[in-house]
Amino acid sequence: MPKTEVILTHNIIGLGGESDQVKVAAGYARNYLLPQGLAIPVTGANKRRLEVLRQRRAEREAHEFNAMSELAKSITKLTCVVKVKTGDDGKMFGSVTSGTIADELKNQFDISLEKRKIHLELPIRTVGEHEIELRLHAEVKATLKVKVESLTPVVVPVEATEGKDGPQRTEKRGRRPEAEVEAKPAANVKKSDKAK
Repeated sequence: MPKTEVILTHNIIGLGGESDQVKVAAGYARNYLLPQGLAIPVTGANKRRLEVLRQRRAEREAHEFNAMSELAKSITKLTCVVKVKTGDDGKMFGSVTSGTIADELKNQFDISLEKRKIHLELPIRTVGEHEIELRLHAEVKATLKVKVESLTPVVVPVEATEGKDGPQRTEKRGRRPEAEVEAKPAANVKKSDKAK
């Protein structure tokens, strides 16, 4: 397969960065890289242009490094709260992934972060506080505190009380007292009378 040399004008994953001079298959260069404007052929004029591309790449990388360093300093002070559904026993339905954390960072703190920069070895499957590693740049890493909370209300344990008839069991689940339940229909009747 014939090879040809081109100068990349953009970063291409698996091939090289901007201003790199690489050898690729002739068809790949002719049919994809050159028409898309991702590379230019190696000529005398383009070799002179190479220095401009290298300078532009260095400026962009320095800017990215500074921006990610600042973000790392500010993000280590934050605690991202993720609310999840859980069962009565406290076990989560599903899990918290890097995509979920990226969405919550955007919603809570207006920080746009690609989910591939959030490093989770395994998705989070337990409620509580977790420390997550962020790989913001090749040379910049940070940790983010993620607090996973349950949306399901906590059920108060069953209490046993002694009465005339022996031990009685009562559960407290946040139900309304009976007096309020009886008062509601009467209030609804008055509203409907006013409507007529």
